Amino acid sequence: MSVFSVDKLISEARRIAADYRRATGKTLGGVTGEIAENDAARLLGLELASDKNAGYDAIGKGKREGKKVQIKGRAIFDQAKSGQRIGQLKVNQEWDCVVLVLMNEDFEPIEIYEAERSELLDSLDETSDSKRNKRGAMSVSRFKHLARLVWTIDEGEIENSEVSDNA
Repeated sequence: MSVFSVDKLISEARRIAADYRRATGKTLGGVTGEIAENDAARLLGLELASDKNAGYDAIGKGKREGKKVQIKGRAIFDQAKSGQRIGQLKVNQEWDCVVLVLMNEDFEPIEIYEAERSELLDSLDETSDSKRNKRGAMSVSRFKHLARLVWTIDEGEIENSEVSDNA
């Protein structure tokens, strides 16, 4: 058993990742994803999966009961910068939905979006000319357009949210 709680360690990872970026202009690889997974689990009532090769990162509880959830995270440092992308979707593996945790420059969550598998795969099929789309890559703005906002820093979890009109 560790002396430190996971929440304490994630808090330190946030601080170190933000300090590192301010000092070097670069991000620490893999840290954003780990922080996003823990934030999504804590804020949306998900249980992190023990098998990282299953194609999903968490199993839903409560209103997401039994859903297999991929979790993606993206720290947004410059709102004006377009073309930011989310991590590759595991299109050939088993999952039901994807949540995208958007974080500020301090790696604190500011918004979480959720999109269903069918919506995402249909969108990738529509633009399948692109090699990126065939690999399951998608821009943050495209994901937000297909998804619904399910959590914000100001409101917490949003009940009965609709598909976003953000493009």
